[in-house]
Amino acid sequence: MPQPFELPEFYMVHPARLNPNLEVARAHTRKWARDFDMVDTPAYAGGEIIWTEAKLEAMDYALLCAYTHPECSAEILNLITDWYVWVFFFDDHFLELYKKPKDIKGAKVYLDGLRAFMPLHGEITAKPANPVEAGLKDLWERTIPMMSQEWKVRFIESTLNLLVECMWEIINIDEGRVANPIDYIEMRRKVGGAPWSANLVEVAVGAEVPDPVARTRPMRVLRDTFADGVHLRNDVFSYQREVEEEGENANLVLVLETALGCTTQEAAEATNDLITSRMQQFEHTVFTELPIMFEQYRLRPDERMAVLVYARGLQDWQSGGHEWHMRSSRYMNQNADKAGWVPGGPTGLGTLGTRFGIPGRFKRFTHTPHAVGPVALPDFTMPFKLTLNPLLDKARQHAFEWARVMGYTSEGVWTDRAMVGYDLPICAAGIDPDGTQEELNLASDWLTWGTYGDDMFPKLFFHGRDLAGPRAFAERTKEFMPLDCVTMPAPTNAWERGLADLWVRTALPMPDNHRTQFRRAVATMLDAWVWEADCHQQNRIPDPVDYIEMRRGTFGSDLTMSLARFARADLIPDEFFATSQVRGLEDSAQDQACFLNDIFSYQKEIEYEGELLNMVLVVQNFLNCSKDQAVGIVNDLMTARVEQFIRTRDHEIPALCEEFGFTAEQRRAVDSYVCELQDWMAAVLNWHRKTVRYEEADLARARGGHGFALPTGFGTSAVRMFAP
Repeated sequence: MPQPFELPEFYMVHPARLNPNLEVARAHTRKWARDFDMVDTPAYAGGEIIWTEAKLEAMDYALLCAYTHPECSAEILNLITDWYVWVFFFDDHFLELYKKPKDIKGAKVYLDGLRAFMPLHGEITAKPANPVEAGLKDLWERTIPMMSQEWKVRFIESTLNLLVECMWEIINIDEGRVANPIDYIEMRRKVGGAPWSANLVEVAVGAEVPDPVARTRPMRVLRDTFADGVHLRNDVFSYQREVEEEGENANLVLVLETALGCTTQEAAEATNDLITSRMQQFEHTVFTELPIMFEQYRLRPDERMAVLVYARGLQDWQSGGHEWHMRSSRYMNQNADKAGWVPGGPTGLGTLGTRFGIPGRFKRFTHTPHAVGPVALPDFTMPFKLTLNPLLDKARQHAFEWARVMGYTSEGVWTDRAMVGYDLPICAAGIDPDGTQEELNLASDWLTWGTYGDDMFPKLFFHGRDLAGPRAFAERTKEFMPLDCVTMPAPTNAWERGLADLWVRTALPMPDNHRTQFRRAVATMLDAWVWEADCHQQNRIPDPVDYIEMRRGTFGSDLTMSLARFARADLIPDEFFATSQVRGLEDSAQDQACFLNDIFSYQKEIEYEGELLNMVLVVQNFLNCSKDQAVGIVNDLMTARVEQFIRTRDHEIPALCEEFGFTAEQRRAVDSYVCELQDWMAAVLNWHRKTVRYEEADLARARGGHGFALPTGFGTSAVRMFAP
C-alpha cells in the first residue's frame, strides 16, 4: 500500500544510543509475553489472535527500550521492556474488545477493574482474569519496591490516565468526531501514555524527581513537551495504520487536515513543525527555567543532579523512540532513513541543529514592536444569551469610588477618564446577572483590581532585564492573602491596598479549604504573569501549546470561576470539579474568552505597548501567516472551543452526573454552574464590545501622555510602585 504522504524532515539534535543489553531483553521479553498468554491468544473466544510470535518479533519492543534507555542495567531493561510489551498489548487488546465494537459500557467496567492491580497501599488481592491483568500484577510487584511512595502516587495517576482516558477515544470513534487541536493535544498526553513513560524514565535512570518540585511549572513543561514530542511523532508514523487501516480518528495529522482544511502532506508537515517547536521548548526550559527552580526551591546538589539526569533520560527517549519508529513493522516508515537528512549538509555529532529548526527558533526571538493597525473583528460564535444585572448602575458608582479610595487613579497607571471608560462593572453584571448588590460590587472590584494589575505589571517588568523583580513582586503580593485573613503587611500602594481589602471581604466568610483553593487561584495568575515577564525579557514569542496553557493563568479566569464553584460546594463535591470532563468544560470557556481578548487587544498590545503574549501573534509567528489570516485561525479555534463546550455540556456532564449518582437537586446545581460559565463567556464578549480600552483613539491618547502611560526613566517605576 502506498504511503499517504512523504515523511517530513524531523528535528533531532540528540543522537540515539543503543543499550548493549538488547539481546538479553529480547530473549527475556519473548518468554515473558508467552508466559502471560500475550502470544497466540485471541481477544475473546472465537476472536482474532491479537499477537502472533512473528508479529511480536517484528514490533521489537526490546529495541524500543534499548534505544530509549541506553544506559540502564540488563535487569532494569528487562523490566522496562516488559512494561512496554504490556502497554502495547493492552492497546491492541482494548482495540479488539472495545474500540472496534464501540462497547462503551463494557470498556468502563474493564478499565475500572484494572485499578485493583495498582494498590496505593498493601498487596494486590484481586485475581487476574486476562493477560492484561496478569501482566500488570507482575509488573507492579516487581517495580514498586524500588521506588518511593511519592513516585508511586504519580505513577498510579499517569497509569490510570493512560487506561481510563481510552474512553475518550471510544466516544469519539462512536460519534465519528475528530477533536479540535487544543482538546486533542491535551487528551493525547493522557491517552498516549508519555507521562507514564516519563515516570518509567525515573526507574531506568535511577533518579527520582524530588517531590517538592515534581509538580512545578518547569517539571510539568519538561514532561508535557516530552509527551507531545513522543505522541505527535507517533501520529506521523502511525497515520496509515490508525486512520486508513483501523478507522481511528485520534491522530493530529487528521485533526489538522480537518481543522485547517489542508492536504494530508501539509498536515503532516504542520504536525512536524509542532514537534520541532515542542522539542525546542523542552531545551529552552532546561537551560532557562531549571536553574531558577533549583535556586527557588534550594535543592541540594544531589537533587539537582537527579533532575538533570531525568531530563537527559527524557531526551534519550525522544531520540531512541524516533529511531525505533523508523525500524518497527508497526509503523509507516518507507524512506524513513531519509527523513531528517539534508544532502550536502554538515554531518557529525551536534550538526543536525545547524540544519533543522534554527530559523524558526531564531524567529521567536527577533520580534520588534511595529505598527499593525486596527483589527477587522470577525463574526464571533456566541450562542449564549447575555443578561445584565439590573443593579449595574450602583455597581458602577461603587467601583469608581472604591478605585479612587484605593488610589488606582492617582499613581500614574490610570486616569479617572480611563477608569470610567473601561466600565468593568458591566462585565461583572453579565457574569452574575442574578447577584445581590454586595456580590456585584465585590465582583466589580476584583475585575478592577485584576485589570489594574494587567496594565501596571507589564510597565514595571516587561521591558527591562530584571529577573528577580517580577518574582519579588509576586511573592510580596501573596503576603496580602493570609489564610488567617489577619497577618498581612501594611500595604504601600494602590495594588496592595486593593488586594488587602478584597481578600478580607472575600476570604473571611469562606471555610478553610475554599480559602486555600481561592488563594491558589490568585497565585496561579501571579505566577503566570512572572512567566510573561520572563518571555518579554528574553524577547521570546512562546511556543503555541505553552502559550495556550499559560494564557488561562494570565487571564485570571480561574479566579472568577472558583467563586462559582464554592457557591455550590454544599451540593457538589470537589471530586466532581476535579474530573477531566469538568476541567475540559472550564478550559473550553477560558480559551474562548482568552482568544477573544487577544483579538480585541492585538493593536493595543503589539503596536502601543510592545508586548509579545498574544495568540494572534503566536499564530502569525508559528504559521508564518498574515495578521488577518491569524485572526481567522484564532476565531476558528474559538468556535471549536465553544462547540466543544456545548458537546461536553450536553453529553459528558449528564453522563458524569449519572456516574456520581447525583440527586435531582445536585443536577440542578450542576446545570446552574454550567449556566454561569455560559454567562461568563457572553459577558466577556459584551464587555469587549462596550469598553473603550481597545479603541485606537484612546490608545493614541494614552501614548500622548493623557491616558495611563507611566513616566519613564531609570528607577522611576520602582520608586512609584513601592514608595509608601
